[in-house]
Amino acid sequence: MQLTAQHTKVLIAGAGPSGLMMAAQLLRYGIQPVIIDSKQGPTTQSKALAVQARSLEIYRQMGVIDTIINGGKEAEGVIFNEDGKKMASLSLSDIGKGQTLFPFIHLYQQSKNERLLLDFLTQNCCPVYWETTLLNIKQTAKQAEVQLQTGQETVTLTCDWLIGADGAHSTVRKQMQIPFNGDTYPHEFYLADVELDNPGLSGSMVELYLSKSGFAGFFPMPEKNCYRIIGNLPAAYDPKDDLHMEEVLPDINLVTGMTIKVVHNNWFTTYRLHHRMADNFRLQRCFLVGDAAHIHSPVGGQGMNTGLQDAYNLAWKLAGVVNNQLHEPILDSYSAERMPVAKTLLNTTDKIFKIILSQNWLTGLFKRWVMPGLLKFVWSKAFLREFFFKTVSQIGISYRDSKINLHLSHTTKIKAGDRLPYIVVFDEKKQEETDLHEWCSKPGFTFIVLGNLKEIDLFTLAKWLSQNYPATINFFYLPLSAKNKAVFDAFEIKEGQKKALIVRPDMHIGFMNDVVDIDMMDNYLQNVVGLKKETAF
Repeated sequence: MQLTAQHTKVLIAGAGPSGLMMAAQLLRYGIQPVIIDSKQGPTTQSKALAVQARSLEIYRQMGVIDTIINGGKEAEGVIFNEDGKKMASLSLSDIGKGQTLFPFIHLYQQSKNERLLLDFLTQNCCPVYWETTLLNIKQTAKQAEVQLQTGQETVTLTCDWLIGADGAHSTVRKQMQIPFNGDTYPHEFYLADVELDNPGLSGSMVELYLSKSGFAGFFPMPEKNCYRIIGNLPAAYDPKDDLHMEEVLPDINLVTGMTIKVVHNNWFTTYRLHHRMADNFRLQRCFLVGDAAHIHSPVGGQGMNTGLQDAYNLAWKLAGVVNNQLHEPILDSYSAERMPVAKTLLNTTDKIFKIILSQNWLTGLFKRWVMPGLLKFVWSKAFLREFFFKTVSQIGISYRDSKINLHLSHTTKIKAGDRLPYIVVFDEKKQEETDLHEWCSKPGFTFIVLGNLKEIDLFTLAKWLSQNYPATINFFYLPLSAKNKAVFDAFEIKEGQKKALIVRPDMHIGFMNDVVDIDMMDNYLQNVVGLKKETAF
């Protein structure tokens, strides 16, 4: 499909996972973006592999979760090996039970994520303009003008907002002259997607091999006997050489202490790893998401998931502005909320990765003699396993310090800015089980009242919503009952007390109060978030 000169509300540069998620989320709010990519089509290479629980929750909200669950597999655990000998085995089965509907690390390739999101776009009549390259950007106070190369033609397009989802070498970021500070790891790495004939590998566990000569990680893929192998190349290799899998196999055998038998090599590449972050995620009409904003080591399978959440965080805010439902200052909260997340992730993965790669003799002693016992000790403590899962799954990410949240409650365990916890709810009216996340499945804000209200009070709340926010806020009421005691305990609500929650469209709690007060909620919606009255998503 050929792109012609036009004006669009939102232009997305880059049709990888972050760009596609951005487009998909905007479509949920009725906004038809233009999305371009210089590639010929979606990636056929597996690339990122882990889909964390927080991303699965987003996919569930979109109504596409069954495809992902059926097309992937759970990582049952992690095995640490030193010089070919098992040091520690840590189970991941149901590690996050009770914290999310998806208490596991799900293995589902990036290529499948992209295809899933492309199908979502297709169903909503939103094409991707492939083989379209961004050449130049000019910004004014009200719009951006871009020059695009499509085929043999140069097309000029204007947009109200431009999303840079165009990867680590982002043209949008470079055109905006936003610094991309960080460094490059000194090692050369390899990545292989292969089918193996090695019955000694579990097929369901992530297996990490450490040795004096380097490291190798085997990640089981959904397909039978297929693995992602990653590792570092010895310094003796010339990074300019066109290496093949067969040339690297002797080193993999040395690190693992076994003979790796490759049945079929689907993909093999060598590359350098970087840890960098943009100085800002926004400049005037342009935003950066995903790898365009931050790149880091593959530790913990965080990269693609962080990009998906960047888009998820920005999309509802941008949609509110484009649809004239939210005031423009809400957009400042994107960088304010997501930059600290990226910075923490960069620092954490960098430290862990350096320990893995270190050839220092002292670090070697630590990995051989201290780390096995330390891992087993940590895993024996339920609260440490819980902390690990919250961190890796990204369900523990909170925006408590954000200016668009307001906490007016005495609760200490759950506060405004936190992700709405996953708690099973019994619907007394329908006599069936649901959960708090299911209540947030529709686009827009979700208003939840916990506690017993008189019928006249419920009528007053419903009237207030219908007159002022007729289609922007979904309303749920949960009175105290024996079957829902877990919900009230989680929010520290005692008998006779109430709690008012306003959940943001990204399932983070924006407002929490120990009283149900319309004036206070109006103040939050209009003066803190900037929601306009008498509008609809």
